[in-house]
This record gives sequence, structure tokens and C-alpha cells, in this order.
Amino acid sequence: MGSDSDSQTKLHDDMELRARIDRSLRHPVMFFFASGAAWLAVALILGFISSYQSHDTRFLSGVGFLNYGRVYPAHLNVLIYGWGCQAAFGLIVWLMARLSRKECTCPGVILTAGHIWNFGVLAGMLGILWGYGSGKPWMEFPSAIWPLFLVSYFFITVWSFIQFRCSEPGKTYVAQWYLLAALFWFPWVYLTAHLFVFVFNGHPVMAAGVNAWFKYALIFLFFTPVALGTSYYLAPKVTGRPVYSYPLALFGFWALAIIGPWAGMQKLAGGPLPQFMPYVGAAATVLILIPALAVGVNILMTLRGHESQVVASPSLRFTIAGIASFLILGLVGMGLNTPAALKMTQFSLTGYGFEILAIYGFFSMCAFGGIYFIVPRVTRREWLSRRFIGWHFWLTIYGIATVVVCSIMGGLFHGAAQEAYNSAWQDAAKISYAYTVGTTVAWGFILFGSLFFLLHLLLMWARLGRRSQHPTLLQGEHHGESPHGPEDDLDKLHTAEA
Repeated sequence: MGSDSDSQTKLHDDMELRARIDRSLRHPVMFFFASGAAWLAVALILGFISSYQSHDTRFLSGVGFLNYGRVYPAHLNVLIYGWGCQAAFGLIVWLMARLSRKECTCPGVILTAGHIWNFGVLAGMLGILWGYGSGKPWMEFPSAIWPLFLVSYFFITVWSFIQFRCSEPGKTYVAQWYLLAALFWFPWVYLTAHLFVFVFNGHPVMAAGVNAWFKYALIFLFFTPVALGTSYYLAPKVTGRPVYSYPLALFGFWALAIIGPWAGMQKLAGGPLPQFMPYVGAAATVLILIPALAVGVNILMTLRGHESQVVASPSLRFTIAGIASFLILGLVGMGLNTPAALKMTQFSLTGYGFEILAIYGFFSMCAFGGIYFIVPRVTRREWLSRRFIGWHFWLTIYGIATVVVCSIMGGLFHGAAQEAYNSAWQDAAKISYAYTVGTTVAWGFILFGSLFFLLHLLLMWARLGRRSQHPTLLQGEHHGESPHGPEDDLDKLHTAEA
């Protein structure tokens, strides 16, 4: 009887602790998710406009600040810094607090820094549209913006480091590996790239090389670990079973850490750089398939036997789609970075297709899974509509698949036509026309789905969801997860999360 009483007391204390953690982070987490979703809608509108202009130059031709040369970089930068980074911040601060089992003592500081970040995104987008962009891919915001981002990042994430350092010793979980790595890697990648491009007076060719490295480093050393950390949290959490293989998780982590920093410079193959640099970058992008396979096998084997939960749970459904996209990303990277393929990809849409697959198909799908899991817990409300979630999922899947296929296939045909020296340049443009039209239609579907997501999220932030005594995902659906889950049993936590 005494043992049962102690167990019940421990369970009650754990539930109270998690409730306090959720309350302490409610406002900053919901702010990052909601503002990120709003910027996502803006980025998709800009993406639709730029895609339409790629096959119809008359579209909005009379509006100077909406020409293709400004809308396209604004679209990508808002997608990355407005949506991607803020979704990552929301995931990181909540997951690190839960895994460290520590309340957030400075939500006001995080919220203030989040407002500063959003001001930077707004100022940067307007700067690009008004012709003050830097012209450096993924770094187009005016050069005054990047120090503001760096300071904001410090005040958003420093509390997660403190929570980890103050957590109980001897317990570090797989999800924490990836989240901590992302927290360390982002300032290194971001500061290094911006210093060498905008501050140090180096050779322009090397600045272009650093810029190319920055794009892939941001994908593989920030967005990828955040997405994988979220996936490694959700898979055991929802199913209630431990991760399939701890050694495989360790191998996948170190494979990403070793391979990821080398990718990127393959975009400058044939340029005035030492020839080994682009081909080392190409080889690293090919080898990304190794951590992708390790993570894919580990997550899928963890979910084996729980197919009904995968179908029923919005979190797992989006997570599985994201992990599948990571595997596809590895396969596509292997195909596009051979010496023969590099000739056809440098000046076509294939790079755009690869980047959208990474940012939206992989990272964003994993982020959506995390958001659908976290929001009911911080709001203490259930999601309002199963249909909204279903529409968001299927419209996004269809749209991303179409964008990626059209961009990569059209880019390959376009690049092959460019290599045909005895053909007119206009012939290459005609070959890619149908694919650019398909990309435009697909962005329309994705935008439509994201509006359902934004509306649903805003209704939850306004606390209009169904009130719940425990954080279910939908009314009457626990998806195999108890109201407390494996996290509440300290003995199970180590195996379920590590």
C-alpha cells in the first residue's frame, strides 16, 4: 500500500510539474507558433507571385516592388526566418523545458526577444521589396538586420541552456542531443557566414563560397537537428515505447555532425575556386543519405506495430511525412550531386526544389507534427476540427510533392537544354514552361492548406478550443497515449526518450 501511495504521489507531482512548465511557456510558445504561421502565409503568397512571374512576366509588371527580382528573395527569406526559425524556437524552448523538467523563469524576456525578431523579419522583407536587399541568397535582408537577429536569438535560447545545465545529472535524451546541437550550431553558422560576407574585406569569390556554404549549413546544422529532435521526442512519447535502437541514434547523430558542415559549395562547381572544394561539398550532400537512413530506420522501427496510432494521430502523421521527406532528400541529394548532374543544376530550378524539399517537405512537416502535439498542452484546449487538420495535411503533401517534382524535373530538362550549345536559349525556357506552371498551381494548394492551419492555430491561441482536463489531441482520441504518457514515469522516461 505504501508503494502504491508513493507512486501516486510521484505521479501527481510529475503532472503538476508538467502543468507548471506548460503554463510558464504558454505565451512565448504560442507567440512563436502563431507569428510563424502568419509569416508562413506571407511567404507562400510571395512564393505564388514569384512562381507565376517565372512563366508570365506580365503578371504585376506595373508594380515595381513586386517584380520577380525582389519577390523571389523575399519569399525565401520570410519562409526561412519568419516561419522556419520561429517554429524552431517554439519547439526548442518547450521541448528543452519538458526534457529538462524545469519551468521557464523568464517568459517575458523570450517574448520580448520574439517581438524584436519579428520586427527584424518585417524590416528585412520591406527592405528587399524596396530594393535594399543584399543580393546574397538566404542573406538578402539588409545588412543591419543580422546583428539584431543574433542578439534576439541569444535572449530566446539562453534559457534553454540554463534549464539543461540545471536539470538532473545523468539524464540526456536523444531529442536533447539534437536540440542542443542546433542551439550551438546556429550562432556558429550564422555569425561566421555574415562576418565573412558583410564585415571582413575578403575576396568576392570566397564570399560567394561562404554564402553557398551557409545555405546548406543552415539546413543540415539547424533545421535538420530541430526536426529530428522533435521526431525523436514524439515517436516514443505518443506510442509509449522506447526508441528502437540507442546505438543507431548515436550513429545517426554523429554522422550528421561530421557530414553536415562540409556541404554547400557544390553550387560553385566550375567556378574560380580550388576544384576540391565544390566536389567535397557534393560528396557531403550525397553522404547525407547515411544519417537519413539511420534516423528513418530508427523512427519507423519505433513506430512498427502502431500503424493505427500513426493514422489516427496528427502529430505522428506529419512526423512520418517529414521523416519520409528526409529520406527522399538524401536520395535526391545523391542524384543531383554527381559530376554529370552538377552541370545541369547550377542555373536551373533544381536547387530551389531541393531547398523547398528540405525546408518545407522535411523540416516543416516535422514542425507541424510538434505543433499539433504541443499546442493542446500549453492551451489546455483540444483542437477544434479534425477536418482542418486533414485538409492541412493532404493539401500540403500534394502541393510539396508537386513543387519538388516540377522544380527538379523541370530544372534538369532546362539545364540539359542550356548545355545544348547548338540550341537557342529560348528553347530551354520553353521546355521548363509547363513545370513552372505546375509549381504555381502547387503553391496555391499549399497556401490554401496553410490558411486552415493559421486559422486553427489562432482559434486555439484565443482559447476557443474545447476545454480539457488532460491534453488529448482530439475529442475522444488518445492515440494510445495516456493523459500523462511515458514522461510521467521517471523510470520509463530514460528509455522512452533516450
